[in-house]
Amino acid sequence: MSLSRVLVADDEESMRWILSNTLKGKGFAVDIASDGRQALSLIQERSYDLAILDIKMPGFSGLDLLERIREMKSDLLVVIMTAEASMKNAVEAMKRGAYDYITKPFELDVIDAIIEKVVRVRQVTNQVSLLKQELIERYQVEKNIIGNSAAMQSVYKTIGKVADSDVTILIQGESGTGKEMVARAIHLNSKRLGNPFVAINCAAIPHDLLESELFGSEKGAYTGASERKQGKFEQANNGTVFLDEIGDMSLDLQAKILRVLQEHEVTRVGGLQNMPVNVRIVAATNQNLPEKVRQKEFREDLYYRLNVVPITLAPLRERLSDIPVLTRYFLDRACSDLLFPPKQISDEVLSLLASHAWPGNVRELENAIKRAVILSSDPMLTAADFENLLSDSDNASQDSQETSLESIVDKKLRSCFAEIDKLDKGDILARVLQQVERPLIRFILEKTKWNQLKAADILGINRNTLRKKIHELEIELKRG
Repeated sequence: MSLSRVLVADDEESMRWILSNTLKGKGFAVDIASDGRQALSLIQERSYDLAILDIKMPGFSGLDLLERIREMKSDLLVVIMTAEASMKNAVEAMKRGAYDYITKPFELDVIDAIIEKVVRVRQVTNQVSLLKQELIERYQVEKNIIGNSAAMQSVYKTIGKVADSDVTILIQGESGTGKEMVARAIHLNSKRLGNPFVAINCAAIPHDLLESELFGSEKGAYTGASERKQGKFEQANNGTVFLDEIGDMSLDLQAKILRVLQEHEVTRVGGLQNMPVNVRIVAATNQNLPEKVRQKEFREDLYYRLNVVPITLAPLRERLSDIPVLTRYFLDRACSDLLFPPKQISDEVLSLLASHAWPGNVRELENAIKRAVILSSDPMLTAADFENLLSDSDNASQDSQETSLESIVDKKLRSCFAEIDKLDKGDILARVLQQVERPLIRFILEKTKWNQLKAADILGINRNTLRKKIHELEIELKRG
């Protein structure tokens, strides 16, 4: 990470001019101050990576200002300039926390050397800070991936086996099953720990913006591109990119992701230069990618490059044994986060929760617990605290199951063809298909007011095929 903003404070205009222009020429944003009070005001208002301060200035001396900075911003690196090359000034500057000091007059290559050292220090500091944050995150992630079911035990084993390699991983599972949590766990247990984990939801960003989000853009590449923009792959260099909902990505962008996997380089939108990137890709989807491949909606070559190691997250309804431990964990966390007194949950409620279908999976369970904690005034959560959630969703689920087309057809077939040995041989499929096609085509024609062109389009057949079926099935045409 390079420096972004530098403060130069000196009462000599010529020195301010020289340093300001030198630093701006290297791409830094520079603010200048002519005395200590102005410099202090700027530091209080803005964030700086480096301050270069003259030791003798009106208002505050550089040493006094350094002391004030240490009280306010311990991470700001300060270089002291002095015209007196005395040991006393040098020792005093370093005692008060200066990063370095330089003696006037000096050559500009001295500034170059100082900048290089500061950049290295910043890189190490940022990496240490990121590592600390990721270690904290690792603790949280490992606490949050919960479950003792066989399905979850299999996931844990796979994470352990693949985390430290660089193989590409495809996480599959319904919404709310914790796909990003697993991706983070893979990163935090890998040799890339300490480098960035960058997540992007491919379904949440419009197609025309997604390419620049992923690969960056050059200034002027499109309307509104007023400056060069770094993409997610550049930001994640040496780390991990998590491509969530990759099944929603357009085919042309899929080709560019494939190129990243093959060539390990990206090209910014509007740019000509290929930039090498060292990233591990973890992708996730809630869609059936093999089916999308068959439908030509997802590249087969990309699917196989992503699916080196598949991890499938079972929906919550298929691991009901995890509900008690998940519920108690979410209950404790909700009370802690919301600053509520600890609450308990009855065995009756746990049984009730285990009977729910949970279409929103673990995320839905977490939200249901949080809502109950907020709305309940009792220390013990009861079935009444979940009554609306369970009754509404379960009734909807039951109605859906009872009225689904497949279930209706299944029931009808079972009643019509109860005795298999009494069925006529050879024509049963044709008879059933005919009896399904006739009402379907008649229904679509009615809905389109007997417009055959519209009906054919909805049915996914051409108009001539529709006319042929109308004749074969003896469907009486009406005028809309």
